Amino acid sequence: MFARTPRLLLRPGFPEDAPALASAIADKAIVMNLAVAPWPYSMRDAEAFLAKPRDPVLPSLLIFERGTGAPQLVGACGLGRRPSGSVELGYWIAKAYWGRGYATEACTALVDIARTLGLPSLEGSHFIDNPASARVLEKLGFEQLGIIAPRMSCARGEEVPARLMRLELQRERFGEEEEEEEEALAA
Repeated sequence: MFARTPRLLLRPGFPEDAPALASAIADKAIVMNLAVAPWPYSMRDAEAFLAKPRDPVLPSLLIFERGTGAPQLVGACGLGRRPSGSVELGYWIAKAYWGRGYATEACTALVDIARTLGLPSLEGSHFIDNPASARVLEKLGFEQLGIIAPRMSCARGEEVPARLMRLELQRERFGEEEEEEEEALAA
């Protein structure tokens, strides 16, 4: 699965992406805010991530900045199934690309893919000490559930308080359909 936005290309990762992936994510400030990435992050970790079997329906995509030259790897985003069965949105952006809106732009495309897949909702979470991630989720329309729960951080080697959030996708779609139906009846 591929997606294109005005500035980005989202595509699956391939084995030849391992060096760029290892370089882009190998920053303690990034990895400490992810649940499953180890610290330090090595080439072997990148190779293992890229070789890992993926859910055939839920995309896991690398994010590339499109420009006049070769696309540059700026991060990753994806949808993953939680043990509860819910689907969670996750993402990270390389530090050199922070503050440019790339996480919001890429994840907006990913939310559109989730809607196309017919998913009823998406879950998201952020460590309490990562307010930038909270802002991304809020811009995407995620709402706080009023729950702060411990979540394991592989890189930190401990559980860290995380705020749980949710985006209802079907409710939005049904609301739009109802509005269109009402407009058609009024015409």
